[in-house]
Amino acid sequence: MDTSNITFADLGLSEAMRKALEKKGYGWPTTIQAQAIPHFMQWKDVIAKAPTGTGKTFAFGIPMIEHIEPETEGVQGLILAPTRELAIQIADELRSLLIYYEGIRVAVLYGGAGIGGQIKQLEKKPQIVVATPGRLMDHYNRKTIRLDKVQTVVLDEADRMLDMGFFKDVTRIIEKVKNRKNLGLFSATISQEVMTVSWMYQRDEVEITVEPKQEDRPDIDQFSLTCTPLEKAETAVRLIRSQGYERVMIFCNTKHMCQRLSDDFQRVGLDADCIHGDIRQSQREKTMQRYRDGKLAILIATDVASRGIDVDDVDCVINYDIPDENEYYVHRIGRTGRAKRKGVAWSLVSNFPEKAKLDEICKFCNFTVAPMTLSAEGVLAPEEVKTPTLPKRRFR
Repeated sequence: MDTSNITFADLGLSEAMRKALEKKGYGWPTTIQAQAIPHFMQWKDVIAKAPTGTGKTFAFGIPMIEHIEPETEGVQGLILAPTRELAIQIADELRSLLIYYEGIRVAVLYGGAGIGGQIKQLEKKPQIVVATPGRLMDHYNRKTIRLDKVQTVVLDEADRMLDMGFFKDVTRIIEKVKNRKNLGLFSATISQEVMTVSWMYQRDEVEITVEPKQEDRPDIDQFSLTCTPLEKAETAVRLIRSQGYERVMIFCNTKHMCQRLSDDFQRVGLDADCIHGDIRQSQREKTMQRYRDGKLAILIATDVASRGIDVDDVDCVINYDIPDENEYYVHRIGRTGRAKRKGVAWSLVSNFPEKAKLDEICKFCNFTVAPMTLSAEGVLAPEEVKTPTLPKRRFR
């Protein structure tokens, strides 16, 4: 299906939606949006696989809003997300599309925050609810939310959500939505669990696959720097300062390393902060908002805590630790090079296992990561790859 020349007007959207998209600076839909929106508008079940950063939120958010009847109280659209950060991000994106609508309200429900404020949100009769599965079940059991009027259910980042142990909660929620018209599954990868949910609950589903090789793939230059483990922090500082990066995301594999690196950066005068599972939710939200607003230069995060961070103008991503899983690498570097901008990703390699891991990622993802050197003065140059010398054969 050729979607290269499709505009938002071609998709039959309302004037209010078109005005909202124009105000946000979106002139035409991405591939996933152009393919998914028409099927959602026709109430079809959709299972979509698309790389991170390709506009999945609008692909299901736009038709969900278009289907809402503002005068009808009660939840009509339900979106499930694996993490608090992603749930908040989706809710913010949907609200940004509602500036020319009247009477449509969005509530966001997630664990780690007081339930009282969320109950007040639900008392305002929102038509769209974005939630993590565990907290949604908590509200359902308290009878603070009803699901009998829900028409559309969407699982965003379905692979990660089901992989995180939410399978039972998710299936229980879907089964409680008795009057559902359609179900959308959106994911960067289609795992066995995602397929199982599709087989169980979707009917005549439309399958959409957006390959990373298409034009929606972020334009990201990828480099690596080799240093010793003790030099990593200093190398990262030198890289940021010498290249003049103003908005940076750094990924670590552990909560301990996140906190330690954040403390190290603050000691040398860098404007840095971190988010990870041991930090209070209220503080994580404040840190995230500062970063989104451009008031924080460097955000350091673990993979789970970073899920759903959607900031369009990140200068570069630094893999302080090489990720344990290939898919994590794709999600990480996808935080830069968004909204048709050029992005840069750096990986710090300090030992042979990390080098082997990065090589495996390159092979798996068909990426090219160029090895570089960074001098003490901050000058970058391509690393000279030494050709191994073959041992001389001995003749007897």
